[in-house]
Amino acid sequence: MELAPGTKLGPYEILSRLGIGGMGEVWKARDTRLDRTVAVKISKDKFSDRFNREARAVAALNHPNICQLYDVGPDYLVMEYVEAPP
Repeated sequence: MELAPGTKLGPYEILSRLGIGGMGEVWKARDTRLDRTVAVKISKDKFSDRFNREARAVAALNHPNICQLYDVGPDYLVMEYVEAPP
């Protein structure tokens, strides 16, 4: 899926790309339902077992140094957006 600022991914409006990695891309987005900023991690490939394991692992954790998982889509994770320090 090719994304660009302004693209809608379900209720999430893509704002800007945050980074690219081996498994896919991470985008800053706005959750239009709750009016909050989120991070959307999009898998480069079809939602794999590895991506599924990552989602389950993150959802099982609750710690101030680990971002919260908000939603899971067919090939993306929606997580808490944490602003990087300057």
